[in-house]
Amino acid sequence: MPLEEENRTITINGNAVPPGKNKLLRIEIARLPTGTLIDIPVHVFNGKKAGPTLLVQAGLHGDEVNGVETLRRMLENNDFAIKKGAVIVVPILNIFGFIHFSRDVPDGKDVNRSFPGSKTGSLASRIAYHYTQQILPQIDCGLDLHTGGAQRHNFPQIRYTENDEMSKKMADLFNAPFLFSSGLIRGSFRKAAHKMGKSIIVYEAGESMRFDETAIRLGIHGIKNVMLGLGMLENDDIDPRPSVHLTSRRWVRAPRAGMFIPEVENGNRITKGQALGTITDTYAKKNKTIKAPFDGYAICVNHQAVVNQGDALFHIGR
Repeated sequence: MPLEEENRTITINGNAVPPGKNKLLRIEIARLPTGTLIDIPVHVFNGKKAGPTLLVQAGLHGDEVNGVETLRRMLENNDFAIKKGAVIVVPILNIFGFIHFSRDVPDGKDVNRSFPGSKTGSLASRIAYHYTQQILPQIDCGLDLHTGGAQRHNFPQIRYTENDEMSKKMADLFNAPFLFSSGLIRGSFRKAAHKMGKSIIVYEAGESMRFDETAIRLGIHGIKNVMLGLGMLENDDIDPRPSVHLTSRRWVRAPRAGMFIPEVENGNRITKGQALGTITDTYAKKNKTIKAPFDGYAICVNHQAVVNQGDALFHIGR
């Protein structure tokens, strides 16, 4: 029986990680006004045997901390002790946003709308540039961990790229409660990776600046499922539970401003015409019932107590 081929060396920012070795590297980005250097920590786990290179990242939006905690727990528990291939783990991509409790960098720009970036551009563009140059060439596929923003709570869901067989395979392996195809947004990390032939899936779960134990637990389980399915771990204990595959989605928006009281549990099945919530004025004079537009599932609920006309209240999928 022939010996299995040894995995390749992973090189990031001039630092080599040979097969069978693990190393914490750093990509220098910029300095704070105080002169403090800001860099992106990158954990590299390189297996001895040949296999795919998987990127697992969080904190692309600095206030989306669920994914950061998910990867912290996995690092603490040595969950990336792979046998084949390599895993590159980036717990916090947008360090500037993270330390300012902000989705964006200090100049207000969104890193996830700045790819592939520019070496001499804005701060967000420079972060995207260095990441595109140093990380994307090393990987075959990846998992990008996100949450809902602005008090919108996403029920655990996976988004993949339509007509990308590898991203659909990873989405199925992950086994989130819901999965669906999602378009590629201009300037996004996923679109930049797609142009380079790298398949990325996005795990959306919970809301910004809040830990959600269910989202974290399912995230850890899903990442392990993907590594198992890609043959990176010597184990076949993949959870067989099927996800609900959504083929269409729609946002239900506030018809008027007022106090918003949701009446449906996130993740639950809903029926056409069912009361999803109520908007009332502060004087108890007017109430407006928000009804489901079709049969399906609630996959996101807005937890903002006071809403304006047009605000997104529920994301419904079927």
